[in-house]
Amino acid sequence: MPRIVFIAPNQKLCENGRRIITDLGMEQRVEIYQASLSDGVAIARRCEGEGIDAIVSRGGTAAMIKKSGIRTPVIEIPITGPDLAQALIDAKRITGQENPRIAVLAFENMMYDIELFSRLLDLHLLIYGLGTGEDIPAAVRRAAADKVDIVIGGNMTARLAAANGLHTLILTSGDPALRTAFQEAEKVAAARMLEKEKTQQFQVLVDYSMEGIISVDRDNIVRVFNPAAAKILRMSAATTIGRDIREILPSHYVDGCLQQGKEYRGDILLLNQINVLLNIAPIKVADKITGAIITFQEAAHIVELEEKIRKELYTKGLVAQYRFDSILGVSQEMAEIKRIAREFSQIDATVLISGASGTGKELFAQSMHNSSLRQKGPFVAVNCASLPANLMESELFGYVEGAFTGANRKGKPGLFELAHKGTIFLDEISEMDKYGQSRLLRVLQERQVRRLGDDKNIPVDVRIIAASNRNLSRLVREGSFREDLFYRLNVLTLNLPILQERQGDIRHLAEYFLAEMCKKIGRNLVLDEDALRLLEEYSWPGNVRELRNFVERLAIMGRGPFITPQAISAMFQNREFEMGRQAPATEPVFPSEERKTILAVLRSVNFNQTKAAAAMGIDRSTLYRKMKRYAIGIGAEKY
Repeated sequence: MPRIVFIAPNQKLCENGRRIITDLGMEQRVEIYQASLSDGVAIARRCEGEGIDAIVSRGGTAAMIKKSGIRTPVIEIPITGPDLAQALIDAKRITGQENPRIAVLAFENMMYDIELFSRLLDLHLLIYGLGTGEDIPAAVRRAAADKVDIVIGGNMTARLAAANGLHTLILTSGDPALRTAFQEAEKVAAARMLEKEKTQQFQVLVDYSMEGIISVDRDNIVRVFNPAAAKILRMSAATTIGRDIREILPSHYVDGCLQQGKEYRGDILLLNQINVLLNIAPIKVADKITGAIITFQEAAHIVELEEKIRKELYTKGLVAQYRFDSILGVSQEMAEIKRIAREFSQIDATVLISGASGTGKELFAQSMHNSSLRQKGPFVAVNCASLPANLMESELFGYVEGAFTGANRKGKPGLFELAHKGTIFLDEISEMDKYGQSRLLRVLQERQVRRLGDDKNIPVDVRIIAASNRNLSRLVREGSFREDLFYRLNVLTLNLPILQERQGDIRHLAEYFLAEMCKKIGRNLVLDEDALRLLEEYSWPGNVRELRNFVERLAIMGRGPFITPQAISAMFQNREFEMGRQAPATEPVFPSEERKTILAVLRSVNFNQTKAAAAMGIDRSTLYRKMKRYAIGIGAEKY
């Protein structure tokens, strides 16, 4: 919640401000203090250290807070025309004169308004400007020497003027001015809170990044130096922030970026005796370069990471293990999908598989490979989400000797080369960055790859099967996936249904997984009919993978010979607790009756949304919203 501090120079303003704050319902967001001048500055400084978002004050106190170097926004309570007019009326009443000689002691932030109102009202005021509170005694003496009838100002002015035998009047602000100031402060405080949230998010991102990050301003001065940069370069942030970046980085990089707007990507160079892979790009605001961002990683770490990823990729082997007979299911939906996939396997064209996690995308990819003319060739599976952007190029396309520090002396073929005469399966293709997408597009177009650091192309004969659990067409519309690559991939499409839409498969798979697990652990368990119905009612957001995990755990934890609905409900509750979610009071939440009705109607009309909406007597848009709410997918719009 945004926090505001109200520092009132006098008691009357404090009381009026408290009343206005209550009227505005801001009591929980505003802290009230009565203090003036230097005391007000001390309070403002302390509150700033506590993270206050805005300060409301008036007159000399507001002016001194601003001059003190405090960065928190200060909203001044203005002196309005009615306020000044009321002061003049009160001055006549106090002095008993129709045209008294009036002295006004004002700080610079108030003088303009007073002079303006003085001219508008055709008044003769003697205005004495103040720079700090120390100027007040001399100004009072000048007013006394000028034989004024009354002195208007703040608390200290009134006290000193009275000591000099002068009539005094404390200039205050009326309710409209107070109300305006507090409403403005609330807006400023809310904006500051949003800015703090964004700043904190950025700070966490920078602090926890595995890459070294340095930010410099337009004057080449280091402003950000994150922990990873300090670790890689063996330098402390405390001694680096504020230095000229050219003391660390060769000047041609800095000058080229800050003066010419050049970007540098993937340059290998020596920084503080450490080999790093460097990227540098300008920071632009309204097409004007205001600084630069530098990111880098230690080359040795990249080599280690490359080796780890390579092992993970290669341990899968280059052989497809699964065939269509390995894909379990008795539903009409799965039978139709397998029929389509078998036809696709005979056509040597790119296939795009869409489906939620756990629906068996890789099983279909391997099965299509094993049923194709390429079945004797290699099957190379690549998880694009687990492949860092800076290693993507070398892993997919390979590199030559000396391509970068730490590279294998003999070079290394990329995964596309390893898949020559076979199939490459690009899983989670939606997670590939824009640069990787552009490189992949070129391979699809040219059927050639170029190793990193090489000057020649290598022809490759591969079939590409890509998969995604996200809607690629939506990503294209959002600008995060290349449209031309999408059309290159979207030649043959296979949309895998979620488990809940595969009628009869939950029962079939549950019994199969239970029998398989019981055989492994030497037990004999059976799911009774009520237990099977309960499993069929659950939505299984994790699909087959989730169902298999759940049934295998039932086999291990079950107390036979029959697994009952009560055992399943208890297992759901235990699983929810272990996953950090609140366990349901009785049973897990299953789809509503409305979802079942919608699914039944959709199946009856072969999933034609227009016919289904007409049959249910609702608009097609209403049906679409309900399908989205209940996670019911149709074709390419599922995911």
